[in-house]
Amino acid sequence: MGSHLDYVKVETFNPYTFERQFVILAEKRMQSYLQPKGAEGDLDAYKPGDKVIPYRLVERFKGEALLGQSYEQLLPIPELNLPAPAFTIVAGDYVTTEDGTGIVHLAKAFGADDFRTLVQQGIPGVFVQDETGADVPVVDKQGKFLPVVGAYLAAKLEEHGITAHKTFGPDDFYVKNYTGEDEAHPDFKSTDVLISIILKNENKAFKVEKYEHSYPHCWRTDKPILYYPLESWFIKTTAYKDRLVELNKTINWKPEATGTGRFGNWLENLVDWNLSRSRFWGTPLPIWRTEDGTEERCIGSIAELEAGIEESIAKGFMKASPYADKPVDLHRPFVDDVVLVSASGKAMYREPDLIDVWFDSGAMPYAQWHYPFENEALFEANYPADYIAEGVDQTRGWFFTLHAIAVMLFDQVAFKNVIANGLVLDKNGNKMSKRLGNAVNPFETLKTFGPDALRWYMLSNANPWDNLKFNTDGVGEVQRRFFGTLQNTYNFFALYANLDQFVYKQEQVIPVAQRPELDRWISSKLQSLILEVEQAMDQYDATRATRAIMNFTVDQLSNWYVRLARKRFWRGELTVDKQAAYETLYENLFTLSQLMASFAPFYSDWLYQQLTAAVRAEGATLPTSIHLTDWLEADSALIDTELEQSMQLAQDISSLVHGLRKRDKLKVRQPLQKILIPVLDPAVRTRIEQVEDLIKSEVNIKEVAYIDDTSGILVKQVKPNFKLLGKKFGPLLKQVGAVIQGWGAAEIAEIERAGQVQVLLAEGQTVDITLEEVLITSQDIPGWSVASDRGVTVALDVTLTPELEQEGLARELVNRIQNIRKDMGLEVQDKISVQLASTHPSLAATLGGFASYIQAETQALYLEQVEEMQDGVLLDLEELQVFVNLHKI
Repeated sequence: MGSHLDYVKVETFNPYTFERQFVILAEKRMQSYLQPKGAEGDLDAYKPGDKVIPYRLVERFKGEALLGQSYEQLLPIPELNLPAPAFTIVAGDYVTTEDGTGIVHLAKAFGADDFRTLVQQGIPGVFVQDETGADVPVVDKQGKFLPVVGAYLAAKLEEHGITAHKTFGPDDFYVKNYTGEDEAHPDFKSTDVLISIILKNENKAFKVEKYEHSYPHCWRTDKPILYYPLESWFIKTTAYKDRLVELNKTINWKPEATGTGRFGNWLENLVDWNLSRSRFWGTPLPIWRTEDGTEERCIGSIAELEAGIEESIAKGFMKASPYADKPVDLHRPFVDDVVLVSASGKAMYREPDLIDVWFDSGAMPYAQWHYPFENEALFEANYPADYIAEGVDQTRGWFFTLHAIAVMLFDQVAFKNVIANGLVLDKNGNKMSKRLGNAVNPFETLKTFGPDALRWYMLSNANPWDNLKFNTDGVGEVQRRFFGTLQNTYNFFALYANLDQFVYKQEQVIPVAQRPELDRWISSKLQSLILEVEQAMDQYDATRATRAIMNFTVDQLSNWYVRLARKRFWRGELTVDKQAAYETLYENLFTLSQLMASFAPFYSDWLYQQLTAAVRAEGATLPTSIHLTDWLEADSALIDTELEQSMQLAQDISSLVHGLRKRDKLKVRQPLQKILIPVLDPAVRTRIEQVEDLIKSEVNIKEVAYIDDTSGILVKQVKPNFKLLGKKFGPLLKQVGAVIQGWGAAEIAEIERAGQVQVLLAEGQTVDITLEEVLITSQDIPGWSVASDRGVTVALDVTLTPELEQEGLARELVNRIQNIRKDMGLEVQDKISVQLASTHPSLAATLGGFASYIQAETQALYLEQVEEMQDGVLLDLEELQVFVNLHKI
């Protein structure tokens, strides 16, 4: 019983014999067995057959009140009458009120918890003795009750007139239908049903019902497995429990919760390791014993075994070695033929059991080097392992056996770092199953997307120790967004590098400090990326590493650096500025091939081969593979945090302006006059001014103006970010939200300046609110569009003057002409002549002011407007139509 559980004593009637009786059960289980209406019934008025059986609650008490009391044996078989303290009430911490009655019957021979509890309490089990005097269960290994029980049951069947599908004798009572009898027979009754009927008739059954539960079955016969107590060999791991727990705390577990929780709890509740198994195939137990079991010997090597065989032959126990003239095979049946000699001169025979196969797995660090018999230095150089990985289900398997053997042998860990892998589920979070049709064919996926994209998706999508909702659309997204972007970036580099015959020569490289600001920025970001990836990998966090590489490649290198620097590559001659751009992009691509090599080994090596082909062609000696190169350490001297902050502001401001353009339907090619940026901190203004020209070029504006945020030009509003605040504050969310909604301009300015503020709640409690936990917006003002994000606010002048419209048309013409060049298959260096025709006056005005610009951008040596054109290409430019005729010169 549960000593701290609440129990009740109830007076009621037996539902089978209708006799008055007292029942004890857990109070929480009353309604499962007693109808609520029965509490109102009159016990004296009850008649057999009444639908509602009345009851009366007699007493309440804790389980501990009954501990030590005895009870009557349900099946009082004289031969199985046991002395005290048998049939005594004891406490069990595993007893619950989730189901049953809150009272658990213990059978010492058929359950680990039962056995452990009864041994601790010194209570005997229901056993009989075999011919050697050893205790054995009352069920044999064929699943049949021994005759001492069978005879009792057969007599009870006759006593109560119980009939079944056959006449039962003392040898006919099986615990399961192992003899394959016809269960469809109308009178078929299994042994458990017959026992239930006997207990009903004898007023000993309170409730009999069929209970369906999962049960293991033999994979060959489909018969239920028989739980049976067998003698086994154990390793006394409990003697090392404290040390196992202590050393486990030095292991870096990913996730940490598995080491401290699942594995840590397993060690805290450690039991001795059941080492032996009753099998034929496997590693034999190397223990020999005399027939009387008084002497035993454990063999530790082949040499020791061969010496023992020679001694046995000399003693006359063996005629010859089973390994004469052939290699020693330590498996069954050969090793079973070996008889050894005990210290007193008796014959010793091998214990027939095998060793638990998980012991084999735990011994692999030693077995792989045949340690301690050889390779001692090699073993010591590679032990303990730096890192292992397996499924989280190995908590009680490989992880435990590795740890246990290492601690017991060497008082140290077997591995320093471990990733307990999660499961790969379908895209909806369900386990994959061929039967359900939601399984993904890995070979088809590999064939479609390649191993690198698949690997990158799995690593970047979720931490390896978390379950992954696998979606092939996600693999395609990684292939397109990351690998596609990186490939396009390389293609861009290769196109112009080949045109200029650029070769990266280490001895001629322009120092980074002497390169333009944009080059210095991306070089700084690259060094920061190296440090971030190194830190993540040192912590065995591949997900953080792959995401950092991917975000850098897409957002920083491709979408920012290459896009802003592309005009430098278009210039005809190989200037110093152009060389710096080539070298910067080459260094980034080369370093990326190294950083991604562990995650995308095939693509990274291909990229390395392409990048270094020209260098090798000029006679340079380089490693043949990226995987053979030395890791490039981050150069901290190249990291310019101030420049990185400036460029981040440029990106944030540009993103806000692009968003405003999209909202107001103003193309980026349409120049605008001005943006206003409120600033609170002079240092922030300095950072923005450092990249001001870049911002103007990126968002196509003429001017950046700065205003004091207290000027009143911009009116800001704030509201709580409930998604973030809810996770952080829980029940305090309502109070926190009310405080934020009461903020004015001063509080908004303070959190934008400092990044976080401390607020006072009711009852004097103070909490910190960060900038990310509030949503700040700005009201538009006439002629301007306003947006805010992450503490940055931008107002965009959306007024279009005739001059701005003309420049916008010029840029649109450049874009359309470039597309025609592309459609004609022209090379970058090809020169052209262009004729334009339109009756709209804006075309003439545009060419009057921007002809030189159009010619420079499109490689046009000649540009003229004509009155008519017969065979030109029509350009539909919203408010006007233009015909264009383009020829290669």
